[in-house]
Order: sequence, then structure tokens, then C-alpha cells
Amino acid sequence: MTTRDFAFQDNELCCESVQLSTIAERYGTPVYVYSAAGILNRCRTFEASFGNVPHLTCYAIKANANRHILRLIAREGLGADVGSRGELFLALEAGFRPETVTFSGVGKRDDEIAYALERDIHAFNVESVEELDVLDQVAGRLGCTGSILLRVNLDIDAGGHAYVSTSLKENKFGVPHQRAIEVLRYAGSLPHIVVRGIHSHIGSQIVKPEVFRQAATAMASLVVNLRQAGIPVEELDFGGGYGVQYRGYVTHPDLPAEKPEATAEPATMVATVLPILTTTGCRISIQPGRSIVAQAGALVISVLYRKETGHKTFIITDGGMNDLIRPSLYHSFHQIVPVHLRGELHEHVDVVGPVCESGDFFAQDRMLPLVRRGDMLAVMCAGAYGFVLSSNYNARPRVAEVLVDGFTHTVIRERETVEQL
Repeated sequence: MTTRDFAFQDNELCCESVQLSTIAERYGTPVYVYSAAGILNRCRTFEASFGNVPHLTCYAIKANANRHILRLIAREGLGADVGSRGELFLALEAGFRPETVTFSGVGKRDDEIAYALERDIHAFNVESVEELDVLDQVAGRLGCTGSILLRVNLDIDAGGHAYVSTSLKENKFGVPHQRAIEVLRYAGSLPHIVVRGIHSHIGSQIVKPEVFRQAATAMASLVVNLRQAGIPVEELDFGGGYGVQYRGYVTHPDLPAEKPEATAEPATMVATVLPILTTTGCRISIQPGRSIVAQAGALVISVLYRKETGHKTFIITDGGMNDLIRPSLYHSFHQIVPVHLRGELHEHVDVVGPVCESGDFFAQDRMLPLVRRGDMLAVMCAGAYGFVLSSNYNARPRVAEVLVDGFTHTVIRERETVEQL
């Protein structure tokens, strides 16, 4: 990106050209705020990284499924990767073309398979032999065929939290790569199945190019083996998992220094694997989600109380784990900054929410500028796996979402009311 979607201007944190304080005063807190330019720039960066190589970029709907954001991405010509009937409905409603949609997930219901077949999506990323049988049966009843990519488990450790590991042999995803020939031969024998190729997804928030290089080499080698066994392979879906910078995303002299993660840009990741994957002659697909929307979003929260126990200082906010669960669920790091900087001294604090759980926190033992009741904080890089994982725990209404485009801001999801619970 040439410009930041979030940056300080005269000590005020802004999304593009709009102060976050203006949005908070207008719509209240907690509130999710997204940058349209940030999302579009990342879509275009991914597309440009392929040059003239035939490919399909499928945005992973699970990362952020707001209808307005989906429409932005669909208008850029990207495809979509879905994991449920609901996500497929949202994708098609937003304007993603069926022939650019893939359906992933280990537990597709019969009715979901039928719904996708009736809409003639591009392919199912199949995860098991029994799923092949069910897909063949459902397609037979409907008098059609289902195109498949077989998801293979490469048994590669992508690093990161165990909950986002997807390609180790103990994970539930895919079939062991050693069984790919056997399973694809079987798939080719089924009357209502069309084999297009193979798919892998090795994990999430991957920051090391060498991990992707290892996976690309394994996939290219598998394509060779499959073709030698007489199995046609036209497509290779390399999945997603492209990591993003969470630490120190916004900078200012009054903020504590945060050393950014050693994270390669997604375009660098694509450039790393493309020379390997193109040797197969397959059409290449990828499934970015987080890397398109994470940094383009922030959760703005207000300080309710300071609580000093003699052992710790707690900053208690009106946002909680029901609004953004990633820190509680994965111990994920999100940079937290005051919306307005006053040159205050720094202090070690826990930033916590109002939910009746000890796990309700955004940060623990974090160095932040001193804040007081009524101040606002921005939890950065919250555009992915934020609102989509939110809940009504403690009967707390889900928050509003606002999209910024230059100097304008628009509510793209109204705040829930207590009556709507």
C-alpha cells in the first residue's frame, strides 16, 4: 500500500480522512470501523502479483462476511471461498459469480451440497472418501455432476497457534497426501463426479515464506505423481493463510515502541511460490481472507473505569470478548492505541472488558499511554475474524459496523438493540 488506511493526523487516529472520534461520537462504541481503500488496495495487490499467470483469487468469506464488504471485493472480480450454505448465499447475493466460487469444509451437509450444485459453483474442496460418495449421490438425484478438488494434508507444520494449524496429520482437514492417488482414482470412477485437481491449506497467519515454499514444492511434486498415475490434474488450489503485521501497525512518537513481526507481504509470498506452482501447468487458485481485511479494520472501544489493585492496573472498557474473541481464544496480539494522544506517560496495564469471564481481555501486561474514563481506544487490525466471531454472550447486543471511504462514512450494519436479542 502507498498510504495507510489508519494513521495519526495531528494526534488524532483517523481511518482514511475521517477521525475515529467522529465515528464514535456519531455511532457510539464499541464499533467496528473499516477502510474501503485498504480492502481494495489489498485485492488489487494480490491480483497484480500474478502478472499474466492464469489464476483465480477466492476471497475467504469466513474472514469478514459483511454484505457491503463482500460487494466491494466482488466488484474487483475476485472469486469466493465459502464454508457453509449461508456463506454461499451471501457470496452470490454480493455479486460473486458461481463459476468463481469454491466450497470448503470437512462437514458439508447434504442440503448444503444440493444448494451449491443447484447454483453450479466452480468446485467442492472435498475432504474425505465418504464426502465423495455423498456428493456423487446428491448430484445423481439432481441429475448433474459436481466438480471437485481433493484437499490433501501435507503434514507440514506452518507454525503459530495450534487452533489454526490445518495441515498436520493429527488435524481433521484433508486426506493424507500419500492416499491422493487412491482417492482420486476412486473419485474418477464415480458417475457424477468431475475431478479438476487438488487443494491444500496448511494453516493461518503464516509469516515465513519458506513454509509456503515447502508446501508449493510438495504440491508440485504431487501433481507430477498424480499425472504419472494417469490422473488428470488441471487445477491447483494453494489455499490461504497469508500472515499480516499486527504489532506496531500504526506509529506515533507518543506510542510505546512495538517491534513488528518478521512478516513478508502477501505479494512476496505469492512471488515466492509462483515459480514453483507454474511448473505444473495448472491454473492456480489461492484463498486469501485475513490478508485482505484484517489491517483494514479496527474496533473502537471506550474506557469505562480504571481499576488499580496494588498488583495491577486494569483498563475496563465497554468492548468485550463477545465483540472480539481472538485475544481470549488464541491469545492473539492486537495493537491497542488511544484514539487521541496527549503525550501521556506510559504504564503497564491489562485492557479488559465487562464480560463475566477472567478470559475477557484484549491485552495483558501491555505498555500503553495513560488513559482515563471516557477516553477511547482502537484495537487495531481487527477486520478479520472480528465481527464474524462475535456473540450475544451476557445478552450483549452485537456492535455496529461502519465503512469509511475517503471523507465519508456509512453504517454497514446497525447496532443490535436489546429488543432484538
